[in-house]
Amino acid sequence: MSQLSPAQYSEKWTQVDNYLVSHLIEDDPILEQVLENNREGGLPAHDVAPNQGKLLAFFAQMIGAHKVLEIGTLGAYSTLWLARAIPDGGSVVTLEADPHHAKIAQANILLAGLQDKITLHVGAASDTLPLLEAEAPFDLIFIDADKPSNPLYLAWALKLSKTGTLIIGDNVVRNGAVVDPNSDDARVQGVRRFIEMIEREPRLTATALQTVGSKGWDGFVLARVIG
Repeated sequence: MSQLSPAQYSEKWTQVDNYLVSHLIEDDPILEQVLENNREGGLPAHDVAPNQGKLLAFFAQMIGAHKVLEIGTLGAYSTLWLARAIPDGGSVVTLEADPHHAKIAQANILLAGLQDKITLHVGAASDTLPLLEAEAPFDLIFIDADKPSNPLYLAWALKLSKTGTLIIGDNVVRNGAVVDPNSDDARVQGVRRFIEMIEREPRLTATALQTVGSKGWDGFVLARVIG
């Protein structure tokens, strides 16, 4: 078998993702329109892939989540997957720092008819997270925002959790750069501190997986609060 170039590997990963999505992820005109709205609005192409969105939904369903916190809304694509996964009466609180992103996200939430399940807070998460203590604890916390702030987000996730809470940290592999302790990329260093904080935290048990696909080479951390 011939060796593929990096570009060919990336193309092949995308082809495989497209194949899996076409066979396993139901067509959804609303979610497709959300992605189109995000593109038209000039949002960065950082939405989770459809198969990753469904995986998030599975996680929420498997742990019986009723209350979800998402740090990093972007255009609300992952938010909608999570909101659909939880039962009636459940809630998703999502935090977005960028007002333009938040405006598009709010329109997408209305499009999906999930405004009664989702509360969107606009502003730096360092300012909005302290406002959520009265709503804690959350059953699932999805961290998918600016990576340099991941240690801060983890500290708040622990404050807003309970025994059994599942904490998911996205984009932790960074095309393999996470293994470089001397990286001058603040995102890489933020992820490294995040992982090392989890390692030292006795209240957490965790694992991580690398992923390849239409979003390139990356991965996520799963941490469960045990005390």
